[in-house]
Amino acid sequence: MATDGKRFETLALHSGTHRADPVSGAVAVPIYQSASYQFHDTGHAARLFAIEELGNIYTRVQNPTQDALEQRVAQLEGGVGALDAAEGASQSAARNAA
Repeated sequence: MATDGKRFETLALHSGTHRADPVSGAVAVPIYQSASYQFHDTGHAARLFAIEELGNIYTRVQNPTQDALEQRVAQLEGGVGALDAAEGASQSAARNAA
C-alpha cells in the first residue's frame, strides 16, 4: 500500500480516516456503539450477507470504527489489509485449531 512519502507518525494519526465529517466537521474517527444496522430493503440485506456488496451487517462482524482501525494498521504495516479481532475470538480460534 502506498504511503505517499508520509512518515510513520502521520500514518499512525491519519490512516484509515477521511477528511472531515461533512455534517459535524469532526476529524477524529467516531466510536460507533451500534450493534446492528438498517438495511435499505431485503435485496440490500441479501447482497450484504452474500458479500456481493460491502457494508455493515452486525457490529461483531464489522463496523465503521473497526474498519478505520484495520485500514490504519494495514497502512502502517505496508499491507493490503488487516483484520481486527477481539482477544476472545483469537483464543477460541487457537483452541479450535489445536
